[in-house]
Amino acid sequence: MTPDELIQLRREKWHVSGNPVRTLEEARGFIESVGFCLLYPVSPPLPVPTFIGAWSGSDEQIPTQRQAYKDSRSNDATDLMVRLLRDKSAYEANLYDENNAFLLAGSVFPYFYALVGDRNPRQALLPGPRSPYSQLACDAYQIIQRKGPISKLKLLQELGKGVSLAVLDHSLVELWSKLRITRVDYDEREGSSWDVLYRWAPEAVSEGVNCSLNSALSALISKYLDCVIAADEGEIEGFLGKFVARSRVREAVNALLAARELSFLPLGHRSLIQVTQPQPARKSGTR
Repeated sequence: MTPDELIQLRREKWHVSGNPVRTLEEARGFIESVGFCLLYPVSPPLPVPTFIGAWSGSDEQIPTQRQAYKDSRSNDATDLMVRLLRDKSAYEANLYDENNAFLLAGSVFPYFYALVGDRNPRQALLPGPRSPYSQLACDAYQIIQRKGPISKLKLLQELGKGVSLAVLDHSLVELWSKLRITRVDYDEREGSSWDVLYRWAPEAVSEGVNCSLNSALSALISKYLDCVIAADEGEIEGFLGKFVARSRVREAVNALLAARELSFLPLGHRSLIQVTQPQPARKSGTR
């Protein structure tokens, strides 16, 4: 494989070579194929597909999150993304930026939950010096648990006077980062709607709770390599290191290499890693 061939294989898989994703069925197929993607590109560039790129069918002059408000493609791509979330064909995580969705395919999300989510998702949240949650986050969670799905505007009203939108947003991020809640819908007037994740996606959460950390990490490494075709160790650690210690990623990659589930791929002066390809069956000789 040459560097140009690798780029072209990625472009085709990421739907940026003139093959746009426009229907819900196409979107389901895309997210299932790549496993995960960002809504918008980030800077510096990250070797991962974007949903706006797949919707456009091109990676040229696509908007960043900051440019989205003045690009008509953003609304259409976001609408299709929200349909994926409603359909539970994809799940959203707050991994890079609150306004730049990180999407995971339904089949991949339980592995992500195993590494990031709470092993006891129904446990009550209590504030305190050792708690990762503020008092407001705990109060918001109780309301979402009792009345969700609930829009941000209605949640603000339930919390009462004295709570600003900015402070509420911070509390929602606290809960979302630990996968206690998830965005399940969006309305232009009332904003995002939230629900507790274990109620919105009970099967995915249960599968994640019962998945071992090593199995989950191995599955995500393999899926990332399937998504990008091949990558070097730094790229693998850079991506997965957003939610797992890089040292653990390195250990898992080495274990998969030792088990021959991953293998090295020479590419010019670089040595990339790929999912080991099955060897073709040998034909028996004739006598």
